[in-house]
Amino acid sequence: MTHTWEATTDVLIIGGGPAATWAAVHARQSGAEVKIVDKGYCGTSGATAPSGTGVWYVAPDPAKRADAKASRETLGGHLADHDWMDRVLDQTYANMNRLAIEGKYPFPVDPDTGAQIRTGLQGPEYMRRMRAWVKRLGVQIVDHSPALELLADDDGVVRGAAGYQRQLDRNYRITAGAVVLASGGCAFLSRALGTNVNTGDGALMAAEVGAHFSGMEFSNAYAIVPAGSTVTKTAYYGYATFFHADGRIVEGAGSMKGRSVIARTLLSEPVFAQLDRADAEVQRKMRLGQPNFFLQFDRRGIDPFTDRFEVDLLAEGTVRGTGGIDIVDEDCATSVPGLYVAGDAATRERICGGFTGGGSHNSAWAMSSGSWAGRGAARFARSSGSSTVATLHGAGRTALEPARGGLTATDVIAAAQHELIPFEKNYLRHGSRVTAALGELNSLWDRVTSELGGSTGDEKVRARQAAAITAVGRWMYESTLARTESRGMSKREDYPEIDPGQRHHVYTGGLDSVWTASTSPVSGIARTGRVLGAAS
Repeated sequence: MTHTWEATTDVLIIGGGPAATWAAVHARQSGAEVKIVDKGYCGTSGATAPSGTGVWYVAPDPAKRADAKASRETLGGHLADHDWMDRVLDQTYANMNRLAIEGKYPFPVDPDTGAQIRTGLQGPEYMRRMRAWVKRLGVQIVDHSPALELLADDDGVVRGAAGYQRQLDRNYRITAGAVVLASGGCAFLSRALGTNVNTGDGALMAAEVGAHFSGMEFSNAYAIVPAGSTVTKTAYYGYATFFHADGRIVEGAGSMKGRSVIARTLLSEPVFAQLDRADAEVQRKMRLGQPNFFLQFDRRGIDPFTDRFEVDLLAEGTVRGTGGIDIVDEDCATSVPGLYVAGDAATRERICGGFTGGGSHNSAWAMSSGSWAGRGAARFARSSGSSTVATLHGAGRTALEPARGGLTATDVIAAAQHELIPFEKNYLRHGSRVTAALGELNSLWDRVTSELGGSTGDEKVRARQAAAITAVGRWMYESTLARTESRGMSKREDYPEIDPGQRHHVYTGGLDSVWTASTSPVSGIARTGRVLGAAS
C-alpha cells in the first residue's frame, strides 16, 4: 500500500446515488467546495442506477396534493407528518423541473399535449446526467473509494472521513467543514438489484459518532423476483396471478397486500407467477418502461405474460424499507454536529410513516433530502470555521485493525444473513423468533468487536461491511420488539392488531449495548413549532 492521500474541502459527501448528487448540486450552488467519495462509480452504482423508477411528482394543485398525501396514510400507520410531505412535494417538483433544464434530462413527451412527462425516470440515464451535472458545477468525484470511518474533532464535531482508494491501493483522509452521509441503506447483501454496495456502512459510521436511528422496525422489505434472479420490479407483479406447482391459484397472494401469503407458501413449496392480467397495451408500456425486467425472460425463452415461472422473495432491508438515521431539523442534520444525512441512509418516516417501497416516495425523498442536506452542510461549513487533519481523530471502533482471531468477514456475513434473510424470522415476525435471532446477532457482535478486522484495504472494507450488516440487524430487531403491535410493514404474528396507544416513533442506537425509546433523544423543532418526529 502506498502513502495516504490527504485533502480538504468544505462539504464531503459520502455516496454516489441521487441523494448524494443532489446534495452536491445544492452544496456547490450554495458556494461550497464539494467532494464526493463513492464506494463504486458515481452514476452506475446503487439501487437507482440500474432501474426505472416512478417519482412522487405532483403538480402544485391543492386537491392533487391532498390526494397524494392521503394515498399512503393508512398503509404507513398514520406516522407521517403532513408538513414534511408538503416540503418533499414542493422540493421534488422544483428538482424535477430543474433536472429537465439544468440537468438536461430527456423526459418523454405526451403526444396529445406536447408537455414533458415528469413522473418517472430511467435510472441509468438519470444518474449519467446527474454525474455530468455535478462535474460541470466543479464537484470533485472520487470513485471506487469507500469511506471506512468518520473524522471528528475534540468537541465531537464531524469534520471529514477516512477510507480506502481501491484502484490506487492507498488510504485517504479528507478534512471537511461538514459531512453528508448519502451512502444508501442496507439490504444485507441479498443480491437484490443494485444493492450490493448498500451494506449499512453509513449507519455504522453514524452510530460510532453517537447518532441515533428511527423507524428501524420498518426495515423488512422483500421484493418478488423470478427464482434465481436479482431483478426486483415488484410493481409489475400487480398484474400477476400466483400458482401452486399443481396449477391451483395461491389464494390471497399478491404484489401489494399478499406478499406475506407468498412468503408463507414458499416455506413449504415453490410458487409460480404469470403476468396474465396485463392487456396488450399494458404489456407494451411495461416493456418500454422497464426493459431490463424482460431481459431475464427473453434469454430463457419465457413469455411472462403467457408462461408460468417460479418466483422467490429477496430481502431489501432499509433500501426499500423506511428506517434509518434520524434527522433533527429541516436541513436533515443528525444529532451530531457537522453530520447530515440524506436518501436511504436517513429515516423516511416523515413522509411515509411505516411503509415505503421502491420508487415514488423513495425517489422524491432522495432528491429532496439530498437538496436540504447539501444546503445545510454548506451553511454549517461556512459558519463553523475550519479544522486540520492533525486535530482530528478517527471515530471508527470496529473491524479496522488486523484480525485478532479466526473470524472472517465471510463468516460474519453468512451468520448475519442466517438471522436476517429467512422469511420466518424477518418477514413473518413473531416475538419469540425475533428474540432468538437477536440473541444470535448480539453474540455475533461480541465476536465481531473482539476478532474481526483486516490488514489490507480491501480486507478492511469487507470487514466493515460485515460489521455494519450485523449492527443494522440488531437495531432493526430491537426496534421490532419495542413495537408490540402490527403497524406499517412491521407485522407481528403475536401482536396482529394495531394499537392506538403506540402511534409514536421508535428510536434506537448504541453499539455494544443497543437501546430503544419512544421519544426522541434530541428535541429538534420543525418550522411549525412541533417537535420533529411527532406524528401528525
